[in-house]
Amino acid sequence: MTDDLLARHQAVLPSWVTTYYGDDAIELVSGSGRRVTDANGRSYLDFFGGVLTNMLGYDIAEVREAVERQLATGIVHSSTLYLIRRQVELAEKIARLSGIPDARVFFTNSGTEANEAALLFTTNHRRSNQILAVRNSYHGRSFAAMAITGHRSWSASALSPVSVSWLSSGDRLRGRMKGLSDAEHIDAAVEDLREVLATTTSGDVAALIAEPIQGVGGFVHAPDGLLGALKKELDNHGILLIADEVQTGWGRTGDHFWGYQAHGVQPDLITFAKGIGNGFALAGVVGRAELVNAVPATSFSTFGGNPVSTAAGNAVLDYVLDHDLQANAKRTGTILLDGLRAAVGDAGIVGEIRGRGLMIGIEFVRPGTTEPDPAATLRVFDECRKGGLLVGKGGLYGNVLRMGPPLTLTDDEAREGLAILVDAIRTADAEAF
Repeated sequence: MTDDLLARHQAVLPSWVTTYYGDDAIELVSGSGRRVTDANGRSYLDFFGGVLTNMLGYDIAEVREAVERQLATGIVHSSTLYLIRRQVELAEKIARLSGIPDARVFFTNSGTEANEAALLFTTNHRRSNQILAVRNSYHGRSFAAMAITGHRSWSASALSPVSVSWLSSGDRLRGRMKGLSDAEHIDAAVEDLREVLATTTSGDVAALIAEPIQGVGGFVHAPDGLLGALKKELDNHGILLIADEVQTGWGRTGDHFWGYQAHGVQPDLITFAKGIGNGFALAGVVGRAELVNAVPATSFSTFGGNPVSTAAGNAVLDYVLDHDLQANAKRTGTILLDGLRAAVGDAGIVGEIRGRGLMIGIEFVRPGTTEPDPAATLRVFDECRKGGLLVGKGGLYGNVLRMGPPLTLTDDEAREGLAILVDAIRTADAEAF
């Protein structure tokens, strides 16, 4: 049945809508907690959560019941031409949690749309289409979001409605920041910003958009404090800061509720998506009122913040706060990171184990070098599946194993997944010599 469904998929969907595991693609038919079951009855521990989207896991009663209550009213959609109680309630919570004074919230359906909206707000406010972005970043698949994505694999067009100047990424395994201390890294990045502003812009830049931890880029992150240091220079020029928290928000990093909080900075705008809907399409932007209001035309989002998705969003956010999932992410993430470093940190194919909380990346290289090894990555990826663990892939060179388990992950599940990961890495490492 799965083979037949794969053939049907390939017959009617675009060739670039690919599936994991090639000819052995799996169909997930049920889920509970942190586990999913495929069409053949095989159960897996899920460490990727629909690309960090199923933040609470599967079949969470509080979310299901909130959605069922809304469905029972018969109002699935009304549009923002009418008041939506759940939308207002969720916006109030997000505005309060953002740390931005007098904040406004605009809801969309995806992180791509949220980043597009943030670009609209900042370019309108600054009357400039110049944007600073970061190499190795990912911000979405739409026209402008693609233009500010510094990752060739995800850049489907060279055309752009914005003029982009690029800053160095936080990659410390290779590139210009390799081998630098945290302080040296920050100093070099600020000097890079100054040089870019002086050489590749006309001065009136609208904004810098940055992920506190680069998601698709392989969970690469610069030293704590970098965004704060950059913001001081940006403020000298009136340039705004957009924090793309699509993957880092809602406590996933463990140390903080938002990724930007590791940097001693307050963004002007924060974009969010993925986990807040726990599978329901929900995303948006929260920011200073004068920026979010900078739309000199009639505009709205037909489905963004609809009654069903915001009913889910309220339940998700309440669950995160009521169960202190930020602390859980810190604890279970430490089990995974410490365990991986102790068990396979010295493996020849492991170039770097990095991450924070339940946002973990393992970069694979050819032994004795920093040369990316996507083949070893694929081998570990497939071994994980054989062992009953679903993980993701990413990185600029396709050589990073990415993990973003649900924030409800238990200690025992963390150790179970760790054991599968260690076995998979040791198997691939033995084959590399």
